[in-house]
Order: sequence, then structure tokens, then C-alpha cells
Amino acid sequence: MPRPAHRTRRTTRTAGAGTAALLVLGAVTACSSSSDDPSSRSSSGKPAGTVTVFAAASLTESFTTLGEEFEKAHPGTEVTFNFGGSDSLAAGITGGAPADVFASASPWTMRIVTDAGSASGTPVTFVRNRLEIATLPGNPEGVSSLKDLTGPKLKVVLCDRKVPCGAAAQKALDAGGLDFTPVSYEQDVKSALTKVELKEADAALVYRTDVRAAGDKVEGVDFPEAAEAVNDYPITLLKDAPNAGAGQAFIAFVRSDEGRRVLADAGFLTS
Repeated sequence: MPRPAHRTRRTTRTAGAGTAALLVLGAVTACSSSSDDPSSRSSSGKPAGTVTVFAAASLTESFTTLGEEFEKAHPGTEVTFNFGGSDSLAAGITGGAPADVFASASPWTMRIVTDAGSASGTPVTFVRNRLEIATLPGNPEGVSSLKDLTGPKLKVVLCDRKVPCGAAAQKALDAGGLDFTPVSYEQDVKSALTKVELKEADAALVYRTDVRAAGDKVEGVDFPEAAEAVNDYPITLLKDAPNAGAGQAFIAFVRSDEGRRVLADAGFLTS
């Protein structure tokens, strides 16, 4: 997307726990200058400067849109994102990576941050999400239920159980009394979906928001067991936020009527 030459949105996706150290090193360079820059503080009390947000991969499209809208509503701000598996992001934060806001895809990955004393205040749930089966366009294998994924000839991808989409998938499988070995476990939901988009897998268990974001690259199949594995998404300001004022303003924007509209349009459950 075209942007003015003097402002650049920095968006990063991480892939696995091994990236936590890189997050720390990269974020220190990116954020330390903004915390020392007078432009990150406004004498009028209005948000200013760079806001660094670590957010679950499934929030990529909706938060990118919200970041753009926030910048329009608050001239002089810039929102920078790190998107990835919630566990990897939590590890980066507890390892010292400077960030202002953390939005996780599950309460238990948020707990990693709160238990380490890295959150400022109590995280709040701002949306919920549920799973869908993503298949190849046209659903050539005729997948119509969760049980169909156990077929011996079907190549299915799951998220790793250490990340929220993987834990949710396991809950859904347990609810259906089902078990199978996928062709691979992926480190975040976008990686799982990409396997289907590239036709390296016949199906994947992902969030319905990711199916919607993929458009005609995949086809979504609802299944009743998904109701047993709905994920709450908490968000919090971080204790050592370099730009706490703008970070708090971003959280308020996410939870505003406008933020809820964007998230609902993406397929999230906002109530």
C-alpha cells in the first residue's frame, strides 16, 4: 500500500519459539529510538510517536486495518506490528523485547506475560474466534465434517499444540472423539493455511477469520465441534511500554465501536 515517503509501517511475522531472541535484538533497535524521541510525546497529551504492537498471526489483516485507521485518527502516530504465534511473541516479551501492546489468541499464552510481571494491569478480552476447516477451492475431497479429516488418504495440517490454534484444534478433536496424525504441525495459523493455499495439503484446521481473509484461495467448512473450542483473545498494555500513552490509546481504539466493526467484518465474534 502506498504511504508517504517519510513514514514506513514495519510489519514482521515470526515463526516459532526460536525467533524470540531475534525479536529482542530487532525490537531494541527499532523501539529505543522512539522512546527517546520527543516526537513520541505530545505536549497536548494526544497520542504521538511509534506504537509497537505484538499480535497473534490471526489478527494480521484486521489489526493492519486498525493500525491504518488509528494513524488517521491520531496524526503523528505510527503503528508497528510483530505478528506471529502467540507463544513466540510472549517469549519475546518476557525475554526483554520492547513493545507497547500484546494481543494474544488465548488467555493461557497471555498468562505467560502476566505471570512474568510484564503486563501493566489486567488483560481484557476484546474478541473471540472459532475454527473452520480450510480445504482446496471447490473442496475436491468432499470434506463435510471433522471426522472426514481422519481419512487415510487426506493430507491434513494442524497448528502446533503449543500455539492457540493448535490447542483449539485438539479440543475440537477431543470433543468429537477423534484422533489422527497430520502431515505437519505448523508454528502459527497463517503457516497452516499457506500449506493448503500452496496445495501442499488437502485441508487444515484454522480460524474462520483466516479462511475469510484468504478469499477464493481456500474454501471453508463449518463443523459443530468448533463450538467446543472457541478462543478468547486478550489484549494488554505492557509494563515497560516505551510509548505507554499511545499504546493505551491503541487498545481503546481496538475496543471502540469502530474497532469492533473492523473485527466483526473480519469474522471475529465481538460479543
